[in-house]
Amino acid sequence: MQSLTYRTLDGELASLPPERVEAFSQQIRGGVLTAADSEYEPARRVWNGMVDRHPALIARCLGTQDVRHAVDFARQHRMLLSVRGGGHHIAGNAIADGALTIDLSSMRHVRVDPEQRTARVGAGALLGDIDHETQAFGLATPLGINSTTGVAGLCLGGGFGWLTRRYGLTADNLISADIVTADGELHVVSATREPELFWAIRGGGGNFGVVTSFEFQLHPVGPEVFAGLVVYPFAQARQVLQAWRDFAATAPRDFSVWTVLRQAPPLPFLPESVHGKEVVVFALLHHGDIATGERLATELLGFGDPLGSMLGPQPYAGFQTAFDPLLTPGARNYWKSHNFIEVSDELIDAVIQGASTLPGPECETFIAQLGGAMGDVDETATAYAGRNANFVMNVHGRWQDPGQDDTVRDWARQVFRDTAPFATGGGYVNFFTEDEDGRVDSAYAQNYLRLQQLKQQYDPDNLFRVNQNIAPMRLARSA
Repeated sequence: MQSLTYRTLDGELASLPPERVEAFSQQIRGGVLTAADSEYEPARRVWNGMVDRHPALIARCLGTQDVRHAVDFARQHRMLLSVRGGGHHIAGNAIADGALTIDLSSMRHVRVDPEQRTARVGAGALLGDIDHETQAFGLATPLGINSTTGVAGLCLGGGFGWLTRRYGLTADNLISADIVTADGELHVVSATREPELFWAIRGGGGNFGVVTSFEFQLHPVGPEVFAGLVVYPFAQARQVLQAWRDFAATAPRDFSVWTVLRQAPPLPFLPESVHGKEVVVFALLHHGDIATGERLATELLGFGDPLGSMLGPQPYAGFQTAFDPLLTPGARNYWKSHNFIEVSDELIDAVIQGASTLPGPECETFIAQLGGAMGDVDETATAYAGRNANFVMNVHGRWQDPGQDDTVRDWARQVFRDTAPFATGGGYVNFFTEDEDGRVDSAYAQNYLRLQQLKQQYDPDNLFRVNQNIAPMRLARSA
């Protein structure tokens, strides 16, 4: 076995003797992979097909002690370090060239306490794992809308979905967490135990350590909800988007409606003649009384002349998988995102203009309706900023052919520029691509200085830097 070459925190190359790598491997219950191992190739792949990186080592951790060993190893050798949960983040920060990757993807346990309405969740768990267990008791916590998303990255960056207007962000429902910091020590954090570190991880991303488990508050949801889709012709886009905006202003918190502008997929309830044509889609979920949800959904059918709809009672966990076919791993993805307080006529016009120049059948622009309980929390109560946003837009470039890279990225950036005058200037870090480091400080707004100070306290050498990075105060001053 040859010496292992790796990248240091200083950006230089260094090497380790094979016996040192073998000794480290013996400390990790799931083993350690190098490029010579047959399992290395699938282990280094992440959701975004544009990301093609080669870690020096992949430590397949099965528990907290494995993580502590891996963090110690990286720190002692000043190895570049990345952390993989679900591997779903758009920027692909789960892996880095020449790094040690701490792979948590096998830690998918979910344990529900139905009496206390809590769930203890492993850092490798996917949203579908959580919904599967919690819905057995008619319970849920606010998560995203794609069942293959990892809970760790979702929660640490904030996390929003269908339940956010009623129950807040994913991070707002975090009760406690186990986290291994850069010194290799385990901390159990909550509102009463190390509250400053607990504050930081609720929105501050992976900057402060490796969270190995999460404890979430659960709420009564389902198992059956009223949900579905309403699709309108693109020619009626301005009319129906204005009607949606007015409807959203008074909609109850149990009812959420998101809009998507894209080419129509071959959905069975749509006429074949509109497949592949630009359309406006409204996706909705009501998790209260079914009859109330049906009544509210009827209003959406009056926005214009729908091409088709699919509405009705269905399992909540099932609707959480409804968009999985549009978000399968391996495609090339490039996103641009804005927060908005309101949807003005001018913003609607800009979004319509962007949708009229879609570069491919998988590209889309969606706007999520938020507000509600998310905005009830003070801006400084958690690291997550941007609680004044009632809407979040994601310009979602998605394609298969590398030859389209420039075309799709240029399109996404143009829509981003055209809609910027109507945005808050903030953003949702979970939607940031790898070329948006310059937006991190604005995303955290008034919370950024406090985050830098805590980063200096818990990670002064910036060991956890392969993320939407918050530099320690000392390093920030010297830059």
